[in-house]
Amino acid sequence: MFGSAGFFSNNMRISFSACKQAQPLVNFPGRLHMDPFFPWRRKEKVVLVMGATGTGKSKLSLDLANRFPAEIVNSDKMQVYKGLDIVTNKVTQEECHGVPHHLLGLVDPSVDFTAFDFCHHASLAIDSILRRDRLPIIAGGSNSFIKALLNDDMEFQNKYECCLLWVDVSLPVLHSFVSKRVDQMIEAGLVDEVRGIFELSADYTRGIRRAIGVPEMDLFLRNESNVDDVTKDTLLKEAIEKIKSNTRTLACRQMQNIVRLQNQLEWKMHRLDATDAFLRRGADAEEAWEKLVARPSSTIVDHFLCKEDFMSAITTPTTISAAAVIGASPAPAIAAATH
Repeated sequence: MFGSAGFFSNNMRISFSACKQAQPLVNFPGRLHMDPFFPWRRKEKVVLVMGATGTGKSKLSLDLANRFPAEIVNSDKMQVYKGLDIVTNKVTQEECHGVPHHLLGLVDPSVDFTAFDFCHHASLAIDSILRRDRLPIIAGGSNSFIKALLNDDMEFQNKYECCLLWVDVSLPVLHSFVSKRVDQMIEAGLVDEVRGIFELSADYTRGIRRAIGVPEMDLFLRNESNVDDVTKDTLLKEAIEKIKSNTRTLACRQMQNIVRLQNQLEWKMHRLDATDAFLRRGADAEEAWEKLVARPSSTIVDHFLCKEDFMSAITTPTTISAAAVIGASPAPAIAAATH
């Protein structure tokens, strides 16, 4: 339903824009927020789309990029790497619809791309986007990258004003969706994709091999040529179930981290509950997504870009406990509504 949506060494280089540029240049009104240390300097505007895996962050970022002249900066720590497009659920060229993407599929898969590296290269990408008078949209589920950029990078804090959009889905509904998505990934060729990088001595603590979907396949790939068909099928089923289980665990942990960022660091997020869209199918799902997520997000971003009193013009969500969000059933999650 909702598709996905060299850094600093001599032997690694990053180029920007994985997808072709397609939208006209415009000037954004109102780069309005002043730097507290340099009151004459106006802060640039950046939109950030957060959410657990599978909640539709890529879909929303593309929706916004088709309504505002924007480019997208990937903040998913596995999608920055080259290769394993199915495993890491990268957006395809077709899904990009001409919207330029940055930090997507560009890093050598064997190296560690850290939060520090992300801050450096995300800032370069944002600056290049702003020089073209476009809106930078940061999208991805790696909260450690986002926290490093927004909370720990003083230069970023001094230069940019951020609008944070949180796409949320009730966990029981999301768990069902990501399990089905794993089945779709298997059908799309995940096993062959992982087999293509399999090594008996592989290190699953570095680079792209940390991605969910790779370590779980090790036992199957290690033994598939040495066991009978029944055992091989059993090993494959067990590997797939581990991928599903680990993906569900990741979604839960990401949601906990988002709530923690909101409550402990007092980040002002605009929570968009997409649960009802995930419960529907076909045209009904798209209609619900437009009503609950895409249209409210566009309104929020429009206020953010055009109004100096943005934070007073848009009501920010109340403090939410991790237990309340993680334990929510679909009905209460829908009732929580969009702010």
